[in-house]
Amino acid sequence: MIDWPILSTVTFLPLVGALLILFITDEGENARRNIRAVALFTTVFTFIVSLWIWIGFDNSTPNFQFVEKFDFLGSIASYHMGVDGISMLFVILTTFLMPLCILASWESIDKRVKEYMIAFLLLETLMIGVFCALDIVLFYVFFEAGLIPMFIIIGVWGGKRRVYASFKFFLYTLLGSVLMLLAVMAMYWQAGTTDIPTLLTHDFPANMQTWLWLAFFASFAVKMPMWPVHTWLPDAHVEAPTAGSVILAGILLKMGGYGFLRFSLPMFPLASEYFAPFVFTLSVVAIIYTSLVALMQEDIKKLIAYSSVAHMGYVTMGIFAMNQEGVQGAIFQMLSHGLVSGALFLCVGVIYDRLHTREISAYGGLVNIMPKYAVAFLIFTMANVGLPGTSGFIGEFLTLLGVFKVNTWVALFATTGVILSAAYALWLYRRVVLGALTKDSLKGMLDLSLREKLVIYPLVVLTIFYGVYPAPVFDATAASVKNLVDQVSISIQAAPQAAPAPAAEAPAAAH
Repeated sequence: MIDWPILSTVTFLPLVGALLILFITDEGENARRNIRAVALFTTVFTFIVSLWIWIGFDNSTPNFQFVEKFDFLGSIASYHMGVDGISMLFVILTTFLMPLCILASWESIDKRVKEYMIAFLLLETLMIGVFCALDIVLFYVFFEAGLIPMFIIIGVWGGKRRVYASFKFFLYTLLGSVLMLLAVMAMYWQAGTTDIPTLLTHDFPANMQTWLWLAFFASFAVKMPMWPVHTWLPDAHVEAPTAGSVILAGILLKMGGYGFLRFSLPMFPLASEYFAPFVFTLSVVAIIYTSLVALMQEDIKKLIAYSSVAHMGYVTMGIFAMNQEGVQGAIFQMLSHGLVSGALFLCVGVIYDRLHTREISAYGGLVNIMPKYAVAFLIFTMANVGLPGTSGFIGEFLTLLGVFKVNTWVALFATTGVILSAAYALWLYRRVVLGALTKDSLKGMLDLSLREKLVIYPLVVLTIFYGVYPAPVFDATAASVKNLVDQVSISIQAAPQAAPAPAAEAPAAAH
């Protein structure tokens, strides 16, 4: 395990599958079946290999593990890979969701199948690279390059307004990332290195921290997305194919939260403390406002998209509470949301493939003809609400607990989001699944097929398992989170004179 470059193996295995698909030159149904099979085998094998990272991971240390390093771009940057308790689980989440996305696309994607599968495999490599990169230039390359395949997936295989949605997604996320690039350059000139472990120990001047924090915030806030830079997300979700929505909600949104944990908090602790009330305000507005907007939606996908923005509000609150409960709750919430929101979009895809509409008014009474689907959809709906016994409850409860220790008013207003989420989620479920079956267009719909069960049932199991027994996640993250929180606390306490003038008032503002 020590000599085997497992992180590089997991990162670039999908590219091997993409190259194999590239050499399938035949056209016709047999070729398309072979392309799908290669893509599925590649993603399944990648997931199996990635499990060795979790099996061999040492939970007792906050240090980076499975480290690989050699020169890249001369002396400026290096190819430096490694994972800690914060990043390791996101690698597993990525490799787990990808085979489900390939299966979900098995029948719905019947045009340009070759290009579609290559785009997804390339996207998997870039997403895993984001969570493994330990050089800030390498991180930026993976972070930005991931825009390209998702841009293509939405723009080519999306709905009627796919070109508009794909360009809006691309321009929003690219604009914020340009500022992050300037910050990366400034950090290199100041610290003389792009090595992330070294930068984590570098003491950036307080005034510089403020500008660096804002530059990184511009990128990560759009990626999450936070209110008010969230408007690209509903359009992207509505137009994206089902698997595109799953990856967008399950993985790409989490890169923003991961960025806050990897860069903003440990590298710019004084600025993070100063801007915490600002982040709390945006988070509370996101939770309440987007939940109310979700209540008004007539498109199922758009409702779930606004729900994602609200749930990411809990994540940003927990991160900037900067305590053990808040940060661990935020990480768990991101992992849970990756499973639950991905499952909800898959559920939408199931009925969309049958009726080719996402309008809520087109459905009703599906429980009468699709009981297995109704049960699965109910479990994911309850997890989205945060029902105890599901994974959604653990993350929300811990983030609220962490925020409550810092600011009771923020926690109070954020808790209203639990009520609002129950309102829009149960309203959606009642309109789509419950009631009498009166529409003739629905009467011929079939329940879950074997392929759809293979996609949805694993998510049902994990949603309940981690709701009842969250210990595996907490065990993996505890040491790294404690180290992060302690380092931030020490940095803030050790340099009170170095803080910008407004930062001295931040603790009072936080309370």
